[in-house]
Amino acid sequence: MGATQDRGLSGRALAGFVLLALIWGSTWLVIKDQISATPPSWTVTWRFAVGSIGMIALTIARRESLRLPPGGMVLAAFVGLAQFFGNFQMVYRAEHYVTSGLVAVIYALLMVPNAALSRLVLGTRMSGRFVAGSLVAMAGIALLMVQEWQSVDRAHVLTGVGFALGGLACASVANVAQATQAGRRMPVVPMLTWAMLFGTLADALFALVVDGAPVIETRPGYWAGVTYLALVGSVIAFPVYFALIRAMGAGRAAYNGVAVPVVAMALSTVFEGYHWSALSIGGSVLAMLGLVLALSGRR
Repeated sequence: MGATQDRGLSGRALAGFVLLALIWGSTWLVIKDQISATPPSWTVTWRFAVGSIGMIALTIARRESLRLPPGGMVLAAFVGLAQFFGNFQMVYRAEHYVTSGLVAVIYALLMVPNAALSRLVLGTRMSGRFVAGSLVAMAGIALLMVQEWQSVDRAHVLTGVGFALGGLACASVANVAQATQAGRRMPVVPMLTWAMLFGTLADALFALVVDGAPVIETRPGYWAGVTYLALVGSVIAFPVYFALIRAMGAGRAAYNGVAVPVVAMALSTVFEGYHWSALSIGGSVLAMLGLVLALSGRR
């Protein structure tokens, strides 16, 4: 790993972490509302269609060119299919079956596949403390899954967790692609704009095949949620996150996920009626302690 990734967090990086935790901690609950009446395939499509318009506007506002260096379109298509198609199609389906807070906690483990793929693709080393912390965090996640297993239909829990893990794998592939030398050569915002456009196209084609003709929700709250997820959860958040990946590497950038579940589960408690038990409290604490331990050891 390069020297830039080995230094401690700068003030700018820390600010980025806090911003991402607040934004993405809230998006999980908004997604839950988005899938209540509209097929998830079309909801994802509308989100990134609006997001793509926002990304184009951001690129123009920054006076950047949408032209990418050689190989840029291939990378953008790869990232778009992994991040904005595979990842989000699975995330939205996961929330049909389990609470938004639990999906957020599962995604807090993004650092684990990120670090493993970085090791495989980029040769990045993993410390013993990182491995130990990751195992502790996964034990905490297991306790939370047991809590869900006892409270709702078990087949739903397995299905929801399966979708969440599938989305996690897609997100990790996109993250590591950003950390490669080819990814670092690409301008963040223009590349992300093309990636979102490619992802939106794939989402629309998938929605047509799976759910038929476009479904357009008339509820104002739905479109308010789409706008929030597109502009705040995507246009603002993803450039910050992808910049962190390039500066710090995919493994360390994913540490923002440590704080995201705290926000998400607090909101889930208030708005979804999530009931805390000794099991869920212990699982949450164990997961967070494990992730913090992993963070302290990954330098």
